[in-house]
Amino acid sequence: MTTALITGSTAGIGAAFARKLAADGHDLVLVARDIARLREQATELHDRHGIEAEVLRADLAEDKGIEVVAERLGDRRNPVDLLINNAGFGNKGRYLEVSMADELRMIKVHCEAVLRLTSAAAEAMRERGRGGVVNVASTAAFVPRGTYGASKAWVVQFTQGAAQDLAGSGVRLMALCPGFVRTEFHKRAGMGTDSIPNWMWLDADKVAEAALADLARGKSVSIPDPRYKVLLGAAKLVPRDLLGGLSSRTGRKYGPR
Repeated sequence: MTTALITGSTAGIGAAFARKLAADGHDLVLVARDIARLREQATELHDRHGIEAEVLRADLAEDKGIEVVAERLGDRRNPVDLLINNAGFGNKGRYLEVSMADELRMIKVHCEAVLRLTSAAAEAMRERGRGGVVNVASTAAFVPRGTYGASKAWVVQFTQGAAQDLAGSGVRLMALCPGFVRTEFHKRAGMGTDSIPNWMWLDADKVAEAALADLARGKSVSIPDPRYKVLLGAAKLVPRDLLGGLSSRTGRKYGPR
């Protein structure tokens, strides 16, 4: 039996990964800020699937929170075999409408925490000659779309580069790039979603299942739905300046309001 650590485990894609991995018999380390929700989630998964579920309260926008999780990932006596870097959030507003403090907090969670936690996990995994890391990015990584998209683009580039450097070590790294997923993400950011067409929505459980299958296949980037693969393929044919304008207008239509 292996152990998976999931950040942002109590909702959305993180919760979907927890359900899938628990159902497959993996023990879990559940990481989030809300200890009450963590304990409730751990109890439910333990009772339903008979797995062990450890809880770890941590705010990845703070150094202390990152350090706590990194220390757990580096524990050689209780190794983590799979890391899901899922914690993240969006800010309501376009560039210069969001405070610098909120922008930096996003970069801390999306980039610094991902770097430090991936490194802590990968170092221990390389010693054992096996392990996997899934860094949750977004299809926003592939279009010019403000700080959120830029931070997710960093996640994709970092993960692909690290995967190449660790090739042959037994450690697999993959960036997961879903589109719109029905989670708490937009509500927490105060973003309207009524205008988003139904066909663009993905199911979190299906996203998690597809991601784990792609990781097993050795992919370094996973776009877990044919619809978004077609959209991103078409986006490559559009000039970057034009794509940036389309992305900005789409964000105003489908995003914050």
